[in-house]
Amino acid sequence: MRTVLSISLPGKISSELDAYAKSTGRNKSDIVKESISLYLWETKYKGVRKTLGAKAKKAGFVNDEDIFKAVS
Repeated sequence: MRTVLSISLPGKISSELDAYAKSTGRNKSDIVKESISLYLWETKYKGVRKTLGAKAKKAGFVNDEDIFKAVS
């Protein structure tokens, strides 16, 4: 199912989007869809990382290198 979303962009962002679409040969809709998808993924990732961060520290994992050593 598709949903149509109408948004209003400030002039500068609109101009940058137009230029980027033109330079990459992509349409603006695809660029915006990809941008929203990445934003949502990053937001979820940050939430999981924040939630698990406290548990990891209690388990002795201070940074990514500690985790890498544990799983290698």
